Amino acid sequence: MHYFIGLDNGGTATKAALFDRNGREIGSCGIATKAITPRPGFVERDMEEMWEANCSVIRGVLAKTGVNPADIAGLGISGHGKGLYLWSDDDRPLRNGIISTDNRAYAYPLRWREDGTEEKAFQYSAQHVMACQPVALLAWLRDNEPESYEHIKYIFECKDYIRFRLTGIPGAELTDISGSGLLNLHTGQYDERLLELFGLSEIRYALPPLCRATDICGKITLNAAAQCGLRAGTPVIGGMFDINACAIASGVIDEDKVCMIAGTWSINEYIRKTPVLDGTVQMNSLFALPGYYLIEESSPTSAGNLEWFIRQLLPELTEQVKDLGGNIHALVDEWVEETPPQEFVPLFLPFLMASNVHPNAKGCFIGMAANHTRKHLVRSIFEGITFCHRYHFDKLTETKAAPPSVIRLAGGAARADVWAQMFADVMQVRVETIAAHETGALGCAIAAAVATGEYASLDEAVANMSSVAGVFEPNRELADVYDWKYAMYVKSIGLLDGLWEDLQLLVEGKKKPLG
Repeated sequence: MHYFIGLDNGGTATKAALFDRNGREIGSCGIATKAITPRPGFVERDMEEMWEANCSVIRGVLAKTGVNPADIAGLGISGHGKGLYLWSDDDRPLRNGIISTDNRAYAYPLRWREDGTEEKAFQYSAQHVMACQPVALLAWLRDNEPESYEHIKYIFECKDYIRFRLTGIPGAELTDISGSGLLNLHTGQYDERLLELFGLSEIRYALPPLCRATDICGKITLNAAAQCGLRAGTPVIGGMFDINACAIASGVIDEDKVCMIAGTWSINEYIRKTPVLDGTVQMNSLFALPGYYLIEESSPTSAGNLEWFIRQLLPELTEQVKDLGGNIHALVDEWVEETPPQEFVPLFLPFLMASNVHPNAKGCFIGMAANHTRKHLVRSIFEGITFCHRYHFDKLTETKAAPPSVIRLAGGAARADVWAQMFADVMQVRVETIAAHETGALGCAIAAAVATGEYASLDEAVANMSSVAGVFEPNRELADVYDWKYAMYVKSIGLLDGLWEDLQLLVEGKKKPLG
């Protein structure tokens, strides 16, 4: 029997899952991501600790499942896109990695938008620039950490760094690097004109060779094998940007479906054979399925907000529930079910980590009253996150020739029936969830099965390894209720738009008279 391991390096957790050729999840192992936040808007990760975490979850899933490492036919890695992981010219991590929720470089996209740089770059990259993209972060390092910038040997995205540690071979996989601002989306190659526009020409040498998701890009080295427990020589594929991996695992291999991922990021995406070039969507990138582009609307505004609420405001309750053998997430799901959609709860703007409406917008509850309890606030969070997905979803649907027939939902929301139903009711589209718990890892396992010859194509592998677990039809009677609430959500965003610049001055300890 052949097995496949998928690694998933997200913003909040590192996970490994093992699958058989039918896509059955044999077992998984996960470790919470230790984020470093040295200043407001800065979100980093120790790169050596990150490598050790990947080795730990691989050893963990092997121990948990009892599968012989010799039976692992291949390994694929997914990871959060954007962010920045740098390897030094003295062959070690150059500095902490920068996670995709980092907002330190927010001023660069604003400047490039105002001076026309973004418009010029768009004709090559087909992307609006984001603060968390490598181009913005590299420009920030150039101006603020020249001692780091001068010693870059390799520029990596998250999962490409882990693949390098496993195989010793540097590479930049296309689904990931095509969202960096460094790649010409029309040619599928690095473009000197983009580097010149962003003032980064001098680090062209640090961009690794390009590879594809299903390419075998190397094999587990003896040193890596000793650390992670896999057999030396095990094939490692290019892997994927995690939102590609989730789309593949969710069976999104045609233009009719939309994939939503409610994790740290609010990911909303579909595929098509041409990019959207009128500027109405946030991101075009290359998809893992040859001949397709991934059309994406996203922001770090999703289920991570709920995790913050649980971690910061319910720590004692979490321990009490755990001591009783329960699960805090199951409890908050019950709280949401107990509060009907028609009841007024505060509006929640899910901008604790960053925002999709203003670079300095912050999270907030609007309309709290004395009768509101923690139960009401949890429903507020569920609704606010779902409304933020709709904000992106509405932009996507305007670019589609026909409305989607179904939304394939992954991430935290997919694990709670009450939340999956809310997505169906707010979007008024049928929602389906996938049987595999770790969809990012499954997508990489599917790609590894293709790369190692278990299946002839991604289409064939998806047909055999991906299956639907839950179906949620939209409740038409709730359409008006949620439309009204969503209208208030959008209105509040507009009314608060003038506040965020002054608030950022307060965050940075600067003074400015209000008026």
